[in-house]
Amino acid sequence: MQTTKQVRHDWTKAEIQTIYDQPLLELIYQAAQTHRTWHKPNEVQLCTLLSVKTGGCPEDCAYCGQAARYHTDIKVQALLPTETVIEHAKKAKELGSTRFCMAAAWREVRNNSDFDRIIAMVKGVNDLGLEVCCTLGMLTEEQAIRLQEAGLHAYNHNLDTSEAYYDEIISTRKFDSRIKTIHNVRKAGITVCSGGIIGLGETHNDRISMLLTLATMPKHPESVPVNALARVKGTPLENNPKVDIWDMVRMIATARIVMPSSMVRLSAGRIEMTETEQAWCFMAGANSIFTGERETLLVTSNPGVAEDLRMFRNLGLTPMVKHEKTIACSHQALDPKFDDWENCCRCSLVLLRTDTPE
Repeated sequence: MQTTKQVRHDWTKAEIQTIYDQPLLELIYQAAQTHRTWHKPNEVQLCTLLSVKTGGCPEDCAYCGQAARYHTDIKVQALLPTETVIEHAKKAKELGSTRFCMAAAWREVRNNSDFDRIIAMVKGVNDLGLEVCCTLGMLTEEQAIRLQEAGLHAYNHNLDTSEAYYDEIISTRKFDSRIKTIHNVRKAGITVCSGGIIGLGETHNDRISMLLTLATMPKHPESVPVNALARVKGTPLENNPKVDIWDMVRMIATARIVMPSSMVRLSAGRIEMTETEQAWCFMAGANSIFTGERETLLVTSNPGVAEDLRMFRNLGLTPMVKHEKTIACSHQALDPKFDDWENCCRCSLVLLRTDTPE
């Protein structure tokens, strides 16, 4: 187990499997130690996710109720007005969120008036002082640059599952296209949010392989969402079994150990978890959640912010507070081009996090 603050990118599958296969309580203990080395263990980032364009997607992702080909109860919604999105962002900030994510059910970004409106949304949310995140499907490097220039902080593009199992879940695009989009995001200078979903019918070997792909990237995703399948009626996976909580905990703990500097986000599936079960996820290293007043996560149910704050009080957790950075960290002050944030001291984390330097 890592005991020093050093990020590795040379993990082998055998090493990750050894971590993953440990007795559960030993794994949680090691992950909790890693978490405390890299993060403030009682702080959890509150994020809000808003669907700015819902349904009608031409993809065939087997888990997704927004795919046009599936008969679900989800109503198609055109791209929201910019003013409506900004009002939602203001409300999210008032309720304690420090990151506001906007999702559009597109296969890919197109250079049209809708993308121009997304750019305006990004600028507007950025002006509020929130971390701005988007998930819009595949995008080119040029489109990523436009988003970065508008103030985009992060781009979400999940791997979903392992490369080997990917074709069992999605046939309308290839795994490599996801990697290419992440590469384009990196080249544009935007931070990466990328994780996956468990409960798709994949094996433990697939889960380990997905973590290997993430943990051997030249730079780890700054945010790693771990999702439990939200079973949407009308999709091919609607009858899959509920994800076992210990599978979630094992996945979160392993992600925390192999990607220690990343934010590990306990994402979809919380609505089916008890407070006790979520507590185990936080103990294993999760330090970010989606919440909000609408009590939805895209098109599925999610705990609301009032419920989450009650849980925080019970568990002794506190929402991360974004502090305006008034002075560069010591490394950046010495070298404005310094970019080795993953191996830097905690003072650098203010550039990627919402905590303050120690």
